[in-house]
Amino acid sequence: MGERPQENVIIVGSGPAGYTAALYTARANLAPLVVEGFAWGGLLQQTTEVENYPGFPEGIMGPELMAAFRAQAERFGARLLSADAERIELAKQPGGIHRVVVSGEEHTASAVILAMGAEHRKLGVPGEQELAGRGVSYCATCDAAFFRGAKAIVVGGGDSAMEEAIFLAKFASEVKIVHRREQLRASKIMSERALALPNLELLTPYTVVEIIAGESGATERVRLRHAGDGSERELETGAVFVAIGLDPRSELVRDQLEVDDQGYVKVHGHSTRTTRPGVFAAGDMVDHTYRQAITAAGSGCRAALDAEWYLRDTPGAHVQPALAAES
Repeated sequence: MGERPQENVIIVGSGPAGYTAALYTARANLAPLVVEGFAWGGLLQQTTEVENYPGFPEGIMGPELMAAFRAQAERFGARLLSADAERIELAKQPGGIHRVVVSGEEHTASAVILAMGAEHRKLGVPGEQELAGRGVSYCATCDAAFFRGAKAIVVGGGDSAMEEAIFLAKFASEVKIVHRREQLRASKIMSERALALPNLELLTPYTVVEIIAGESGATERVRLRHAGDGSERELETGAVFVAIGLDPRSELVRDQLEVDDQGYVKVHGHSTRTTRPGVFAAGDMVDHTYRQAITAAGSGCRAALDAEWYLRDTPGAHVQPALAAES
């Protein structure tokens, strides 16, 4: 068996950024290899109806939108590996070879686009890790149906927390939104939509300090602390849905690229260029401000164009159009 040919570009990650980068590089005849991960599609796979993505006046379900992104990239020749990257070794010099290890096999490329996205932030309180999957969840779309008729809480105050609460209210007998500040951070339209539901109540300003199991071993109640006077109370609940933000999935490259104090990969100006030549970053692992599907897709487009120009202009970064015919 011959040596694996060097790729023009490897895209690590999927979601709007990864699949858009795949679409653009595929149409540029670069035959991208996409390490899309086992849980391909990113966080939109865990959402319900997406109402604000242009081109869908009636809205579209998140998983359906991601399936369409994926199919369009494949149509133009993107090759998909439905597995997670285990190790990434980034070259330091222009024209250098980057290495991505997937399922124990090494893939090399002249350019790499990082689009690993972000993951749900944890509360970091006693009981959270132990009760994950037994009442503690980070995805109402995934797990709400398991709590039909139960009491549930949603922790958070942003749009994602409101979306979780709205969906959860279709199943749970009552939903309490627990937020550490008096005022929600969510947009007016999302706040009003959530608080108009008859089985939904806002509980502020409180933080969750412990999640407690019952005799069955599943979540039974939470201990809350008032953010003002420090008083504590316990609340009966069968489910705790955590929606307090996202952390970038940059752990594979943090020791090789410049990142900020939160782990977001830094890029040069309005480009997607990182501190390593031939390495580009896009989507939620770069953006801690907007974090929308449309902005992620836009940055995926920019990363693809930046990669294409790098391959065109950098000595030693040879483009191999034959890969398209071999894929």
